[in-house]
Amino acid sequence: MKNKKGFLQGALCGALAMLLVAGLVSCGLKMKDSGSGKDAVDGSTQKKVSELKELIDQNYMGDVDEKQLEEGIYKGFISGLDDPYSVYYDEEETKSLYETTEGEYQGIGAVLSQNMNTGIITLVQIYDDSPAMKAGLKDNDILYKVNGEEVTGVELTEVVSHIKGEKGTTVEMTVLRGADNEEVTVTATRDTVEAQTVKYRMMDGQIGYVSVSEFDSVTYDQYQKALKDLEGQGMKGLVVDLRNNPGGNLNTVCDMLDLMLPKGLIVYTEDKDGNRQEASSDDENQFTLPLAVLVNGNSASASEIYAGAIQDYGIGDIVGTQTYGKGVVQQIFDLKDDTCVKLTIAKYFTPKGRSINGKGITPDVEVEYEADENNPEADNQLDKAVETIKNKL
Repeated sequence: MKNKKGFLQGALCGALAMLLVAGLVSCGLKMKDSGSGKDAVDGSTQKKVSELKELIDQNYMGDVDEKQLEEGIYKGFISGLDDPYSVYYDEEETKSLYETTEGEYQGIGAVLSQNMNTGIITLVQIYDDSPAMKAGLKDNDILYKVNGEEVTGVELTEVVSHIKGEKGTTVEMTVLRGADNEEVTVTATRDTVEAQTVKYRMMDGQIGYVSVSEFDSVTYDQYQKALKDLEGQGMKGLVVDLRNNPGGNLNTVCDMLDLMLPKGLIVYTEDKDGNRQEASSDDENQFTLPLAVLVNGNSASASEIYAGAIQDYGIGDIVGTQTYGKGVVQQIFDLKDDTCVKLTIAKYFTPKGRSINGKGITPDVEVEYEADENNPEADNQLDKAVETIKNKL
């Protein structure tokens, strides 16, 4: 991709708090050094922390984990930014970040998403042939308990730390399923799991279908393979499904768009000082068949970069409902003590200069999802996307 090198290396475009049960989905990161120079916390703040510590030592009747108390200071400091996307990660959480870059995980093979407002955790994807699938877990199960402890409202990284573990060990999970919230408890045996971010198939013998669950470091190769395979099968049109995709790696989505767009701007970012960085596509590849991109309210950030670029260039129709509306980028900073912090560092804009932060992408063809109790496999949004493509064949 033209101008790819150095384009916000390590930048994240994830919106919902979303993790694999082995680590963060937004991987393929390069950690950026925080630098040695920093302003000291003023004396009054230090004094107040010391006073609080003294009160705890003298009066608190429970057990005190000194390490956890210290980590709580750092987490609270970053949470004071009042930015849901800026987070401090302790040693264990930081280790999970590094693990994800390897593409294999010690876990159960499920992707979790947490609603920022309600704290509810949902299993948005169960990997094929994974420990989670073998245990009987299903897409859209609501995670209720882990090893008997309720998890709604608990920080997602903490929940993940209880689910992941060494290969061969087990974890008990209770989920709520279906419209009646049926309570189901299963035991999953952890194993080595490889991220499965792209699924594809041919529909009606002529329409290709590619579902992208996240923009991970492995996603580009999986996406490129899917396109080549479908083209080899005589694909005449394509549906790219980004519903419930919370985002991921910025460079990954730009590489994928380079396979689709004509030569030109893909996305640009502006930092707090107004400095602008651009990512552009070259003229080596361009997708010219009828195209529809499926989105919904959980399609966020990198998904919105993809949909926004396709829409701005007019090479495909966006189908579904209004997207999440996250137009900011995060970067991971290495704190040099096996911990790190993720901070919002820039805003991004579509090729035509649109900022979608707090707004989202408005579909060209708006259609709400309607569940069919008599046919759980029915998907009226996908049907509309296919219809949109067929009208152009």
